[in-house]
Amino acid sequence: MQNRINNKTIGKIVRDDYRTAEVFKKFNIDFCCGGKKTIEEVCSTNNISVEQLTNALSEIEKKFNSDKEQNFKDWEPDFLANYIVNVHHKYVAENIPLLSEFTQKIARVHGERHPELQHIADLFTDVAAELQQHMMKEEKILFPYIIKLQTAYKNKSEIGPSPFGTVRNPIAMMEMEHDNAGSLLKQMREISSNYKLPDDACETYLVTYQKLDEFENDLHQHIHLENNILFPRAIELEEQLSGQ
Repeated sequence: MQNRINNKTIGKIVRDDYRTAEVFKKFNIDFCCGGKKTIEEVCSTNNISVEQLTNALSEIEKKFNSDKEQNFKDWEPDFLANYIVNVHHKYVAENIPLLSEFTQKIARVHGERHPELQHIADLFTDVAAELQQHMMKEEKILFPYIIKLQTAYKNKSEIGPSPFGTVRNPIAMMEMEHDNAGSLLKQMREISSNYKLPDDACETYLVTYQKLDEFENDLHQHIHLENNILFPRAIELEEQLSGQ
């Protein structure tokens, strides 16, 4: 990859694959205003090893190229719950700070010509707060209980009373919060005309819209795994353990 991208400008690399913006951000490289510089130029200016930066860019490429369809429905509930935390919750936690910064930045720079950007920034603030609280409740309350259900089922032991009655109660709340977050992201898509870029869009504008699209797609998969696979399995486990 090194030979292929060394002579490309930073702006061109980001335009070809918006995911590389994450790497440049981590290295404190300005891919927007400094987008006309090449890899070698920014490495020389910032005292960064060319090999170190290109390796980081290669890792991003490998990470996404290695993704493949999984048979989630065949996974045990405890394993699936941990997967959701380690993959989807981690993705949300890592991308909220980046998208919060970028949505506010493009609203500040381009908001006068594109007033919808401030609305998008405000909506993202809302969805970020919603998801952070949502994930905490899943990780601290619901998922440990689902794992406890699976352990009791495997060991043929008693589950004992839960602090929230049936597992259907927190599941109903989580599903309602899924709907709320999905609605906020849908509004952002509608306001942006399906993330259509204007002619005066800068590199940060481009990356922000592409990352918002990716964020929504990840959330759809995240919600699918919970609503359609994990939660029904948890309800079934609880009913089996209680003899219903």
